Amino acid sequence: MTETADIPLVIAGPILRRITPSSLTFWLAVSAPVALKVSLFPAARAAQHYQLDRRDSDQSNSFICLTAAPKLHYLLVSLELEHPLPQDQWIDYQLELKLEDDSEQRWQAITELVPDLCYPERTMPGFFLPSQVGALLHGSCRKPHHQGTDGLLKANRFLAANISHPHCARSAKGEPLSDTANSAQQQTWQNQSSWPALLMMSGDQIYADDVAGPMLRNIHSLLQTLQFPKERLQNSEIPQVNDSDDLYSHPDSYYNRELLLPNVEKNASLLEMLFAGSRKPIFTSDSAHNHLITLGEYLAMYLMVWSPTPWQIAKPEMPAQLSESQQQNYLQEQATLETFLAGLSAVRRVMAHLPVAMIFDDHDVTDDWNLNREWEEAVYDHPLSRRIVGNGLIAYLINQGWGNRPEAFSSELISEVQEALSAPGNEQHEALIEQIFEFAGWDFDWPTEPPLVVLDTRTRRWRSESSAHKPSGLIDWEALTDLQRRLSGHNAVLLVSAAPIFGVKLIEVIQRLFTFFGKPLLVDAENWMAHPGTSNGILNVFRHRKTPQNFVVLSGDVHYSFVYDVELRGSSHGPDIWQICSSGLCNSFPEKLLDKLDRLNRWLYHPRSPLNWFTSRRKMRIIPRKPQGIPSGRRLLSHTGIGLVELDQQGRPWRIRQLLTNGKDIVFERREEESNWH
Repeated sequence: MTETADIPLVIAGPILRRITPSSLTFWLAVSAPVALKVSLFPAARAAQHYQLDRRDSDQSNSFICLTAAPKLHYLLVSLELEHPLPQDQWIDYQLELKLEDDSEQRWQAITELVPDLCYPERTMPGFFLPSQVGALLHGSCRKPHHQGTDGLLKANRFLAANISHPHCARSAKGEPLSDTANSAQQQTWQNQSSWPALLMMSGDQIYADDVAGPMLRNIHSLLQTLQFPKERLQNSEIPQVNDSDDLYSHPDSYYNRELLLPNVEKNASLLEMLFAGSRKPIFTSDSAHNHLITLGEYLAMYLMVWSPTPWQIAKPEMPAQLSESQQQNYLQEQATLETFLAGLSAVRRVMAHLPVAMIFDDHDVTDDWNLNREWEEAVYDHPLSRRIVGNGLIAYLINQGWGNRPEAFSSELISEVQEALSAPGNEQHEALIEQIFEFAGWDFDWPTEPPLVVLDTRTRRWRSESSAHKPSGLIDWEALTDLQRRLSGHNAVLLVSAAPIFGVKLIEVIQRLFTFFGKPLLVDAENWMAHPGTSNGILNVFRHRKTPQNFVVLSGDVHYSFVYDVELRGSSHGPDIWQICSSGLCNSFPEKLLDKLDRLNRWLYHPRSPLNWFTSRRKMRIIPRKPQGIPSGRRLLSHTGIGLVELDQQGRPWRIRQLLTNGKDIVFERREEESNWH
């Protein structure tokens, strides 16, 4: 039996997560409880086989099965391997699933259950485990109903073009190549480094606060099909809404959810300041018409953006209560989503072949999440808004956070997650939200070479003491001190910050001006230089005598891409810093506005400009790179795509590209005349 009531057994995944020579972590969503076999086939090494069952308590830390609904189960697998995996070799893998209630012991391979999981002429998915990072893909900001093409489709084409590289080769019969051939492959890999070591997704993997009407409608249909339990909403302050079913059928559930979101008297001054007296919700997104609210909605959203199967399960009709203009909007969004849906098989393929690291940014939960102290006081003091943010974080834990750092999540915490899933809205749900707000383990390191060091810039913020409306620092003093410790002893590091550490100066000045006039939320005033403590702290990290010599800073968030070379003024011994921003995977900045901002920024803040001495980064020299083939001297690139960074043996990027969905591969060049500016 492969299906449960016409629902395919595999709903989403598999997604590879952290992989080391001694461990393998991956994520899978299925429609029924299963036992699992994992088989690994390294080239020129003996295969390894593991059988896992959630009823075997000895393996509970390796195999977690969370039941979210009778027909939705999450498999969180973190295997400690009996024999270390070889590095610099291709490793095929196979997963086999068997229903727990199947007494006939019928196992089915993942390649049978998901026939389009493999690349052409391959019989199994696989991955490459390098001893040193030679290349990586990175991107952020993936909004399903954006008009542009999904950047992960470009990643799929890149992998398809490189899967025939010698490091991926096996004999025609599928057997490992000889040691001699494999040795030659290793040398080829070291010279060419064509296969990315990982995919870094640096924020906004979902847009919880900006949801298309057809997406929300499909989410509700999917939840009904999967039999997701009702979530109690007694404190919602919405008339006649006591649970999630009442919410989904409410007349304002589609395209009018901003009328349902919290708005309380005690926040009147905040609302007056932000919105000039007009009635607006606490949540500040301009596109909150279909803002996710319930835990089920957040969980279903992840399934919808990672797999085509949920769309095949959910086939709803247009809501009957829509106005004529809303119907037109619905049909337009539906056409855009059909393009997004057409690429989801390729997206699933990419995530099954590359270790995927993920960190949240604001849209994974809600726009302006924790932007300043006043926002936090307004949101966390209201039961419904508190629930919404908590639901976003629970869904993040299950779908993203756990796979980054499985050891950070105790078995007790996982048990509490299961209790909340079993009865959403109960006391255990509220207790879990309280605990998760205090959780300080979202940041993580991966033991790659150079190491991948990923920052939590959302929940460990440095709140302004002088004014509640001023932007909070992206990380607090304790986190900065911890970062210095994490960096110690490394010559090079891959440092991930959702927002660029070194951003566009003109835009940061505009954000500072709006903050001065008391309206930081109007311009999303979140940057590293907005808070004196954080800005001085991070710059001191770079200037520390024990800091790594080479910093590759990977960022996203801003919906345009750029590369800066950063040097310490008056220093001849480093560190060398490369700020590389890739954004967005499926989002973009308004082209005409970006062109004007780019021109003005180049005029005001070129590397020789005296205005640089009035910025927080005056002790550093920022040298922008030019995207090759882009006219008019542009430094900022606004087009959907994905970033590709290639590193030498010292961890220094020798080539930085943005792979655009229009087929162009843009190289960011450092011009010689700019490198000589002082």
